[in-house]
Amino acid sequence: MNICIVGTGYVGLVTGTCLADFGHTVVCVDNNKEKIDMLNNGGIPIYEIGLKELIDRNVKEKRLSFTNDLKKAVEQSIAVFIAVGTPPKQDGSANLEYVFDVAREVAQHIDGYKVVVTKSTVPVGTGKNVYKIISEELDKRTSADYLKDHPEESGKKFRFDVVSNPEFLREGSAIEDFMRPDRVVIGSESDSAIAIMQDIYRPLYLFETPMVITNIETSELIKYAANAFLATKISFINEMGHLCERLGGTIDDLAKGMGLDKRIGSKFLHVSPGYGGSCFPKDTTAVVDIARNVDFDLKVVQAAVEANQRQKEMMVDKIEAAMGGSLDGKTIGILGLAFKPNTDDMREAASITIIEGLKEKGAKVQTFDPVAMDEAKKCIGDIDYLEDAYAVAKDADAIVLLTEWNEFRMLDLGKIKELLKTPVFVDLRNVYDAERMKALGFVYESLGRGKI
Repeated sequence: MNICIVGTGYVGLVTGTCLADFGHTVVCVDNNKEKIDMLNNGGIPIYEIGLKELIDRNVKEKRLSFTNDLKKAVEQSIAVFIAVGTPPKQDGSANLEYVFDVAREVAQHIDGYKVVVTKSTVPVGTGKNVYKIISEELDKRTSADYLKDHPEESGKKFRFDVVSNPEFLREGSAIEDFMRPDRVVIGSESDSAIAIMQDIYRPLYLFETPMVITNIETSELIKYAANAFLATKISFINEMGHLCERLGGTIDDLAKGMGLDKRIGSKFLHVSPGYGGSCFPKDTTAVVDIARNVDFDLKVVQAAVEANQRQKEMMVDKIEAAMGGSLDGKTIGILGLAFKPNTDDMREAASITIIEGLKEKGAKVQTFDPVAMDEAKKCIGDIDYLEDAYAVAKDADAIVLLTEWNEFRMLDLGKIKELLKTPVFVDLRNVYDAERMKALGFVYESLGRGKI
């Protein structure tokens, strides 16, 4: 099947590449010439494990291509996926400018039946607005005045359907998530469009992947609801960590005891400095705004958003306490900057809030991240970016493990201790065993386990 993907950002590039690997012929379109040139020259604009190899294979097999020519891409495709960004506005609502611009442009090139698919995460009602925009543009193309200047389009019949097909990709494991998803959600009231979407995802039937077929509104809300729930779960366990510290409990055992309840499950019950990235912060504030627009307050989700911001700020206090109550003039080494391992994504990363807080209290910061330092330099200034974890530890008054990259899980702790001015280790991911750290002579601070 011939498919067009509009947008070569994270979602568009992963979606297009994986659909090509399913055996479809996919053309990815972007109005950014530099990005398309990079892709056509074998480069890749994002960091995602295994993606470049998958792109190279499908380009070689001539199933995947990249272009700036939207007209040709739309005309040769039966399905057109809109996968452009929906960044948050100042008030937290989703900016749909790019989605609607693409809808207008696609409408200019429809030359037969097309299935227009919103892959971007969009608020409820967007699908109907996309349908309205395309209909209005097609009405212009069938008007007498237009046909007078474009006689070649006389007699053409324009048919299309709009489908909501939200993505559920986790950065760092996006390919696996696409190839073996928990579910595929298809929102449409058109039997023809649903049949085409089922054909597109037919390879997943081999894995008995559940297909949720629903209306557009429900489909659009599913993604927001799922992310809001997971974000709430993270904020909840982080608050339980603070409660454990104050009452003498142990968060590891508490999380295990909760997670063994099949109604709750163990996933996302890991204390952290707070969630970040491209999805949870944006989607939680967006769904709060969606509800507000229909006169309903999502108090639980709003509380999760506020708790997450407080969690990031409280990490600065925790580091300060580990340093005896003052950070002024201290050198703090930070291990990890990305909001999670296996990505270079710095959007809403806890490291930004924490580092800025440390600097405000007079600390000097030196840091290392395996892949995110170039991105970090765009949003965090006036700190030292070093070559590895041991360079970060050298002459630092304390070291803080902020992102749990695998290489930070097996550090030579004896060497780390020798390099530090004082043996203070603040583990904001609870990677290390507290008793072992105590035996090694560290002043060890973690989350929900008290000070050792």
